[in-house]
Amino acid sequence: MPEATIPIMAGHEKSDERARWKAQADLISLGREIRVARLNLDLSQTAAGAAVGMSASTWSRLEGGRSARVAVVDLARALAVVGLELHLRAYSGGDPVRDAAHADLLERLRSRLGAGARWMTEVPLPTSGERRAWDALIRFAGVRIGVEAETRVRDSQALQRRLALKRRDGRVEHVILLLGDTRHNRAFVRDAPPGLLVDFPVSGRAALRRLERGEDPGGSAIVLL
Repeated sequence: MPEATIPIMAGHEKSDERARWKAQADLISLGREIRVARLNLDLSQTAAGAAVGMSASTWSRLEGGRSARVAVVDLARALAVVGLELHLRAYSGGDPVRDAAHADLLERLRSRLGAGARWMTEVPLPTSGERRAWDALIRFAGVRIGVEAETRVRDSQALQRRLALKRRDGRVEHVILLLGDTRHNRAFVRDAPPGLLVDFPVSGRAALRRLERGEDPGGSAIVLL
């Protein structure tokens, strides 16, 4: 049975295609497990399929990972026939698709940058096979600044963990947490846990003034725009 490989792609615009490849890889893996379990029970494809109202050809496609639109309930029933259980759980992987408000927020920062700044969006982290990306990357001479933009912050602990991992793997000197200047986000910054604020020692206003002059902000900062 051929192995499914997930192509390396950059940017949120590829998230749907990545998801399709990942789903196909998972179906192939599950099909392999179903086949092994069925053979261990000495069941034919006809007998196994009949137990859940599938034809032998449909069961064969399931074992081969070729049932791209198989319903979750049918997959669970097929697994049960051969003594297996289906467990579904969502995990963090890659970055989510953003909307127009998110793009506008990034543009507000881009328009404030001084001469000499190089601006790039959707920049993958520099690790082989990496699916995470900086929302934007600012480059001055010898300085790389990763930008993570949020129109509305909700979970400070999840945000802190995500940024810590990106900072570790992203090979940047500083991180700009860019937030929409709303009452909600201002309250978030005011009440942010100390652990998060330690990671962003430079005030947002000071960092923005330096960026406008085309200078190194001097450290990581939370910027409201």
